[in-house]
Amino acid sequence: MNLTGQPSPAVDPLDTLEGALQAERRALLEHDVDALLASTQAKLVALKRVEQHSLDAAAAARVTALSELNRANSVLLARRRREVTWALRHLGRTEATGVYDAGGRSAARAQARCLGVG
Repeated sequence: MNLTGQPSPAVDPLDTLEGALQAERRALLEHDVDALLASTQAKLVALKRVEQHSLDAAAAARVTALSELNRANSVLLARRRREVTWALRHLGRTEATGVYDAGGRSAARAQARCLGVG
């Protein structure tokens, strides 16, 4: 229901997914961590909505396009990750592995190196 008490028009789950993917891309390009976290959550919710709806054959091309957008975001995210790893390495921080578990937590502990003489 909307604010007037009338039923809300059905929102296409693919539109919702596309909006979340576009927000994710903006967050990656703008280096906005908070927006990235929010858009990633919105993307996961949108994906669940898409999975709950039956899509017709005409939606196949759109799903393919959204899949490509998601892959492009993944490439951009990997690039950002390499940049952060490079910066941390040059600041004396290293990670044993560069992976995260299913909950988004780092599986490795960061190790510090003394940059000066104490």
